[in-house]
Amino acid sequence: MPERLKTGTIFICLLTIAILAVSAPCLRAQGRVIHLSEADIAHQAVDESALRSQLEFLTDSLCAGRATGTAGANAATFWLAAQFRSLGLQAPGDSYIRHFRANGKTGRNVLGILRGSQRHPDAGYVILAASYDGLGILDGRMYPGADSNASGITALLGVARMIRSMQRIGKNYGRNVLLVAIDGKNLSLSGSQALFDILGDGSLTDPATGRAITRDRIALFVNLDQLGSTLSPIHAGRPDYLLMLTGATGTRNATLDACNTRYGTGLDLGYDYYGSRDFTRLFYSRVSDQRPFVEGGIPAVMFTSGITLNNNKVQDTLQTLDLSVLKRRIWLIFHWMERII
Repeated sequence: MPERLKTGTIFICLLTIAILAVSAPCLRAQGRVIHLSEADIAHQAVDESALRSQLEFLTDSLCAGRATGTAGANAATFWLAAQFRSLGLQAPGDSYIRHFRANGKTGRNVLGILRGSQRHPDAGYVILAASYDGLGILDGRMYPGADSNASGITALLGVARMIRSMQRIGKNYGRNVLLVAIDGKNLSLSGSQALFDILGDGSLTDPATGRAITRDRIALFVNLDQLGSTLSPIHAGRPDYLLMLTGATGTRNATLDACNTRYGTGLDLGYDYYGSRDFTRLFYSRVSDQRPFVEGGIPAVMFTSGITLNNNKVQDTLQTLDLSVLKRRIWLIFHWMERII
């Protein structure tokens, strides 16, 4: 065979192998080739050991309960910025960190853009948010805030990591995701209000287009608020549950239901706050970070595992959380998110 033809044949073979490797990812185990589905690849991006490591950092004495304006909160802020950078998120402006003032303290929201598609950088946005501040140290005792809301932050990072795993195998999405780690929840939701304000004044710019990210370009605000506990189940004997609040008491979400079945997460799903119209309205419209967006007419969704007797107490520790269920909640929220971005 002529050398040129041989070289061309080898090149075509190598190219074919590369294409097959991208289109059908696989693992080799005990001599067998196991082909992975997209869901398998996404699920592998989030494991319990990573969740534990992140929660350990956020609840460590270094972060000291993460009270807004303290050195502990600053440690969490810069850790989050580093996490966003490692995920390949784009900073909206010259920094991931946006400062605001509340009750005489400096709060810091951490923002990053997860580009849906390189071909369509000017697509709209879905905000995926979770608060990261806590009560800090009171009367000499540290309030770790593991469930409230280190669990929500780990979920936010987990969903982002799963989206990135899909993009690495060539998947594109129709919208960008603006990830926001929100400070100041415990200061009258000042961080989410500051976020809503900068979306109104045009000061938040997308570096890929140079255009302002404004309220009219936000399709949905998704809030992850306490997702690590199994202590307040919807039904007795079902610790593997998840609440989705949309303001419409008891109205099921067909997309979430379908994802829960299709991808085997099998969670017990609730669409109100334990059957109470008043408490559903309270948590959806008044006391969590989606409030400024709901009041401003922007659609919002809240995912939570509910309040427990550990909330706002020193016993809100990593040891009280169920990481296996937290992982499944993250998986399901990701699959739902894929259908709205």
